[in-house]
Amino acid sequence: MDPTSLIVFLFIGAIAGWLAGNLIKGGGFGLIGNIVVGILGAFVGGYLLPKVGLSLGGGIIDAIISATIGAVILLLIIGLIKKA
Repeated sequence: MDPTSLIVFLFIGAIAGWLAGNLIKGGGFGLIGNIVVGILGAFVGGYLLPKVGLSLGGGIIDAIISATIGAVILLLIIGLIKKA
């Protein structure tokens, strides 16, 4: 992975994590926490969305939306585990 791709990957993760943190509860988890949640959410969204028949395309906005959906799912699962 070249440096430009890594920067874009981290940028998408940070935005997706921040959006998911604002959608679920609170104002996010700080820069590093947002990046981690966004990156993990990108993997979750990238795996689950095609399984249910959703394809968003291949642009940066589509990647942010997919990663945000995955991060929201991830945060909901974490919230359920914390309550248990």
